[in-house]
Amino acid sequence: MPAPLEIALVPMLKDNYAYLLHDAASGATAIVDPSEAEPGLKAAAARGWTITHVLDTHHHNDHCGGNLGIKKKAGAKVVGPAYDRARIPGIDIAVDEQSGFDFAGHHADVLFIPGHTKGHIAFHFPDSKAVFCGDTLFSIGCGRMFEGTPDVMWPSLLKLRALPDDTRIYCGHEYTEANIRFALSADPENAALKQRAEKVKTLRAAGQPTIPATLGEEKQANPFLRADAPELKARFGGKDRPDHEIFGAIRAAKDRF
Repeated sequence: MPAPLEIALVPMLKDNYAYLLHDAASGATAIVDPSEAEPGLKAAAARGWTITHVLDTHHHNDHCGGNLGIKKKAGAKVVGPAYDRARIPGIDIAVDEQSGFDFAGHHADVLFIPGHTKGHIAFHFPDSKAVFCGDTLFSIGCGRMFEGTPDVMWPSLLKLRALPDDTRIYCGHEYTEANIRFALSADPENAALKQRAEKVKTLRAAGQPTIPATLGEEKQANPFLRADAPELKARFGGKDRPDHEIFGAIRAAKDRF
């Protein structure tokens, strides 16, 4: 089994995160969801790395706007969702749940998680205990349903929730502080959420990112992963309402918040 991937966070635009994944044995380096080319190229060069692959979770420009620039300067191969092949700039390798993706000896399970967009995927590297989930799941939040509905998005979140608790989530944005403000209004008695709020406050005051978070933490504190919890069902429609409708009600409340 290869050593776990080295993962480096790369801030982009106002609040986006891209991620460098480096395999020390081969020297292969991937970048996940680059909004723009230069920050990723510079961050790789500063570490003595050369980007060999671009991994895209979905077609939004703030996640793939850097594809062509990185491909031109580094010769990287672009990997993205087969369903959205036509909307991913420069795509070379189209992947889905059946194909998965092997990167420098590291197998990624490709998870089809539509809702934010129709073709959204995540890359789960079990040996590195990491999932790159784009804009489907945020720390203490989830993405807007631009191209989906609650009955589509909720199963996608359940697919992510089913991963091991020690999986680190690497999402597309630094939204945690704002997400917590809403979450506390939706789930005010949640002790794990209150504890997380203090931790995040300390991190942000020090100018530190709140990502990655562990899935175990999220399962306890993220209301969007807890739509089937009795206390949230009681607040958002009652125990007899289907879970996906409870999720939809929580997301609608966030949209109005």
